[in-house]
Amino acid sequence: MGGNSSPCASCKFLRRRCSQDCIFAPYFPSNDLCNFAIVHKVFGCSNIIKMLKDVPVDQRGDAVKSLVYEANARVRNPVYGCVGIISNLEIQVSELQMQLAVVQEEILSIKKQQEFTFTNAI
Repeated sequence: MGGNSSPCASCKFLRRRCSQDCIFAPYFPSNDLCNFAIVHKVFGCSNIIKMLKDVPVDQRGDAVKSLVYEANARVRNPVYGCVGIISNLEIQVSELQMQLAVVQEEILSIKKQQEFTFTNAI
């Protein structure tokens, strides 16, 4: 809790008293109930605690952001989660690279046509 009168989102969600040393308090403020609920649903409380304890304190904020992102992805796509999102993005990048190559070829062709027209006009 750290000076706040309101319990953190996890303690609110789990209906327990929020202590000074609550591992969730810095990362799930009381107004962040939705994010904790989804992370809890996907990973479970004890697994979240284990994961956070395995991460250095200065990196836990980023770890929580990753857990929230992965949990949201898992809710949308229970089988693939973030991997599905990454795969779709890789496909889009590949398609865009092919489109870019086609456009670059068209530009090159137009430039060659313009050069040919310019040199023949002289």
